[in-house]
Amino acid sequence: MEYEQITVTDHDDVRVLTLNRPEKLNAWTPRMQAELAHAVKAGNDDPSVGAFVITGAGRGFCAGADISEVFAARIDAADGAGTSVGEAAAGGDAAAADWVELVRSSKPVVAAINGASIGVGLTMILPSDFLVAHSEAKISCRFVKMGVTPELASSHILVQRCGWGAATDLALSGRIVSGAEAREMGLVDEVTDGDVLAAALDRARSYAENPPTMVRLTKQLLTANGTDTDLRAVQRRELDALDIARASDDHREAVAAFLEKRPPKFR
Repeated sequence: MEYEQITVTDHDDVRVLTLNRPEKLNAWTPRMQAELAHAVKAGNDDPSVGAFVITGAGRGFCAGADISEVFAARIDAADGAGTSVGEAAAGGDAAAADWVELVRSSKPVVAAINGASIGVGLTMILPSDFLVAHSEAKISCRFVKMGVTPELASSHILVQRCGWGAATDLALSGRIVSGAEAREMGLVDEVTDGDVLAAALDRARSYAENPPTMVRLTKQLLTANGTDTDLRAVQRRELDALDIARASDDHREAVAAFLEKRPPKFR
């Protein structure tokens, strides 16, 4: 796929995916979603890639859905105006439906929120493994303001991240919070007054240096077990994953490196 709305660059074993519509504050489109999904899948298949960072070009991260390409197109189609919704409806929704599963089953994903992160510009990264934001970034779950409801499993993930009260407040008010306030309520994991991308790269490298098999298995366990109250089921999944881990080349290399007092070589 030829990328028109994102760029892809490698920083050692971390692949940086940059939303690249700075003239529109990287407003989301179905094309952008398809390109992101393609880039993540390609990186997952590339053994040289250990983790991803997603960030935005220019002064914004993602200011939400492109109103003319997404919302207006759907309204025109629903009103019988003769405009084909095309990717903006069926294709966009299909890509979005797969996105959460892709991120949760992927190599580690760290988001570098360098500016405005609004609506889908927030919910697209909520399933990520770690969120780093600039202290002055503007962040909002703004769907209610546009007459729509939350998506991308955000009505679940917001509660997991922030708790019932803060998640309800964010979703029902649609208010904008700063990166600093978002950190206080647990919406993001780290804030910085400096270089957000550098901080995100440091975090991603700390994941990428670990055994790839174990990183993916651990993500799967966290996803499946995080809200499961059946502890027997939780332990069954852990034992199944442990059986796979013990039989892996990654496990053998980790043990050998420890005994030989050398850095492990997983790639």
